[in-house]
Amino acid sequence: MNNYFLRFIQVCVFCLDVISLNFSNVICKIWFQFPSIASHELEYMNLLVWMNISWLGTAWLTNLYSKKIILSFEAFSQRTLNTFLYWLILVVSYLFFLDQYIISGYFIGAVFLNHFIVLLFNRLLLLYLRYYFKRHKLLARKIMIVGYNNTAKKLASYLEDDDPNTQIIGFCEEKNNVRELSNYPIIDSIDNTITAARFYDVNEVYSTIAPEHNTVIYKLMKQADNACIHFRIIPDLSFIIKKVVYINYFKDIPVLSLREEPLSDVDNRIKKRVFDIVFSFLVITLILSWLIPIIGLLIYLESPGPIFFKQLRTGKDKKPFYCIKFRSMRLNSEANTKQAQKFDVRITRIGKFLRRTSIDEFPQFLNVLWGNMSVVGPRPHMLKHTDDYSKLIDQYMVRQFLKPGITGWAQINGFRGETKILEQMQGRVQHDIWYMENWSLLLDIKIIFLTIINMFRGERNAF
Repeated sequence: MNNYFLRFIQVCVFCLDVISLNFSNVICKIWFQFPSIASHELEYMNLLVWMNISWLGTAWLTNLYSKKIILSFEAFSQRTLNTFLYWLILVVSYLFFLDQYIISGYFIGAVFLNHFIVLLFNRLLLLYLRYYFKRHKLLARKIMIVGYNNTAKKLASYLEDDDPNTQIIGFCEEKNNVRELSNYPIIDSIDNTITAARFYDVNEVYSTIAPEHNTVIYKLMKQADNACIHFRIIPDLSFIIKKVVYINYFKDIPVLSLREEPLSDVDNRIKKRVFDIVFSFLVITLILSWLIPIIGLLIYLESPGPIFFKQLRTGKDKKPFYCIKFRSMRLNSEANTKQAQKFDVRITRIGKFLRRTSIDEFPQFLNVLWGNMSVVGPRPHMLKHTDDYSKLIDQYMVRQFLKPGITGWAQINGFRGETKILEQMQGRVQHDIWYMENWSLLLDIKIIFLTIINMFRGERNAF
């Protein structure tokens, strides 16, 4: 789909959602006409402002209007439902914590219901418009492919699946090079590509033949410009790279990356850091402020010494940092080299409880606030383990591209605690890399939620 038109759709849907929110508010005020509404206009106005701010915030955090999401009705509807629920929580929290009991419950319920119905209507309208454009071929793309090879056949199948408005006219190739029946006709020779494209009113031409392999491609590029036809070249990297690569540009130089890293984007890093600061601050203020004195006293009574255990761990970009935990072991000389094991005699009685419930990790929220760690990320390993495993496991150091976390995707999938065999660490590394390549703020929230469930349910590897 045309990028300019897609951006236009994004803006329209965003504006419709915001307008519908404010429109629902006004309609509900007129409908109920409670005396309290007129006498407490300021409270209702503040609520409306908060509704708008919280909707914009949740939509931004969930990437509700991203291009990848908005093109799929199912994905867009699911993301809208998630965003609506987060927005609902924020509005209810505002009413509860600021004691806004003067605002009518009927009014609030009606606004929630109206906004949800209009959001659903907007998505159905978008779905209808897409099918309308498709049926009337108002946004149809006519495409011709230069060359007939494995890349060309794969490209044709991908184009079919990606956009229902795409119409593949055929291939341009020398007929004596084609020795099989093709899904689309061989239109003409490579030399006559642009002439054929004009005849069939083609919008775009994709070349699966590189200019350095056939200099005719350079001539076709110039002819396409003069004919107002978009000409694109598909590089064939299958001989040297056997996986998906990602292309970015440094000015006019293409840069290939072997993996997608959402957190390489500054906007995403800001989102994650803001979330880390807010979440860790709340935990420190609401939980650690009273938990540290209680746990500290219990630790000291059983095993005199420091209540915190500080250990050098490997951080982002392999930079070491001091990771803080509640001390769960007696003071010993193997703390920095030997992992905790089941029935480890070094673990104290209070330490067993702390480790089983993961409460020993809570002081690491201080690390998060200081910027050494994140709430969610790969677990930090001891320096010795990093040196040892980096020599044994392929791509082990890739996990160090991220800040280490208090919990992570590997941990909620069972890869936590002692690693007796190499395969366990390999599984942890694979899950950490998957997390890095698929990061989203919603994924972080999901991991935190599952971690809390596991804390109450108990984990067999927590010892």
